[in-house]
Amino acid sequence: MRYTKITFLSMLLFLSVFIFSCSDNDSSAPVYEEGTNEYVNEWMYQQMKRYYLWNTSMSQKGSLSIFPQDYFAGLLEKGDRYSYAVHPELPETAGQSLRRKFGFDVSFFEFEAKYYAVILYVLEDSPAKRNGLKRGQLITKVEGTPLNQNNYDELYLKMTSASQLNIQTVSYTAQTGFSNLKEVSILQGYTFSQPVKYTVIEDKSKKIGYVEISHFDVGQAQLFLQTFQELKNKSITELVVDLRYNGGGDIASAAALSIILAPDIQSGSLFIKFEGNTNGGKVDQSFKEALAGNESKISFEALRGAHPSINKVYILCGKHTASASELIINNLKPYMEVITIGDKTFGKDVAGFPIEDDRISGKKGWTLYPAIYKIFNSRHEGNYSQGIDPLISVNEIQQPEVFPLGNSSEILLAKALNSITGNTAKTFSPSVKCFPISVNKSDTDFLIIH
Repeated sequence: MRYTKITFLSMLLFLSVFIFSCSDNDSSAPVYEEGTNEYVNEWMYQQMKRYYLWNTSMSQKGSLSIFPQDYFAGLLEKGDRYSYAVHPELPETAGQSLRRKFGFDVSFFEFEAKYYAVILYVLEDSPAKRNGLKRGQLITKVEGTPLNQNNYDELYLKMTSASQLNIQTVSYTAQTGFSNLKEVSILQGYTFSQPVKYTVIEDKSKKIGYVEISHFDVGQAQLFLQTFQELKNKSITELVVDLRYNGGGDIASAAALSIILAPDIQSGSLFIKFEGNTNGGKVDQSFKEALAGNESKISFEALRGAHPSINKVYILCGKHTASASELIINNLKPYMEVITIGDKTFGKDVAGFPIEDDRISGKKGWTLYPAIYKIFNSRHEGNYSQGIDPLISVNEIQQPEVFPLGNSSEILLAKALNSITGNTAKTFSPSVKCFPISVNKSDTDFLIIH
């Protein structure tokens, strides 16, 4: 997963409302020696007083001598799960997660009195993928230690903090049982751009498009255009979009997808409402304006041309569905029927942009990621900080066999297909007891605004 660095020169849509400067401090601010905690924390305080959504309830300035990350945390509103600060030269300040370090996600379950970590998602071109991990494999040992009821959460934390991961995996199918025991060693590394995967499923004379999107990257509109033009050419009449492992990203990318999906919209139709503090004010953006924020090569009209013959969309979601993915769910509702299937989403209903301390020439300083705006749809619906409840609640882990994404037997997709075709076939009773791990906020991204 990549961070997207956005300069303030690109925030053209907001210049008519207010002017922000990342490096300017109040003229009355004291002057401290460069590089000291006081120097950094004074800057942090001034930026937060200017930009932070909840700036009026911030604590007093307090001691400026403490470590900047701790100082930043002390400024946050109680219950703020979104805002964070990182330093590029201090890796320990960045969030620790399997997804960011190795490129995969897991959850835990108990089956026949034994504990397993099931691999839920593997990013393409990631350390995990390059070492052969795939969805559905079960982890039985971490650093030689078998998982059990008393240590699975401790071993998970060990995995997230490691730079090299040594695990034992096993495969499982209902037909063959457990097989293919392997020892796997993975070094922490980079994960690169993700593809948009799709397939067409034909069932009861219906052509159903299934699209899996793992992140909303800058410049993804071209990929969406190509994908949905191909689906349109295949004459799909129903659509399932899988966002269950999509932690968010770029708002213009999310707008591009929304333009393709929503029926009967115009370029000037209202897409998103931002509400900030008294400095930020309120900003409304149409579909076209939101797209133009970071997608200059693809037009609104081109994206509309790829709109398939649909008037509703099925969205697969879960606790990893956050930020721009939740925006898709909430902000399409005024324009089309949105049927969500899965688990409650993460609950990130705020937007922001990175604020970099670039006061020292040639040296990168702290970068702040504060919550700056609450976001709403065109009907002023939002306030989903506790997550969005799915219309159809389904746990994707019910059996020890977990099918690949896009497979018609996969739990959430099967539920969507049954809803589309009217199939009322009974599902199997769960045979596992799940122990999900809380999502790290570093696995989710802000809606980056421009």
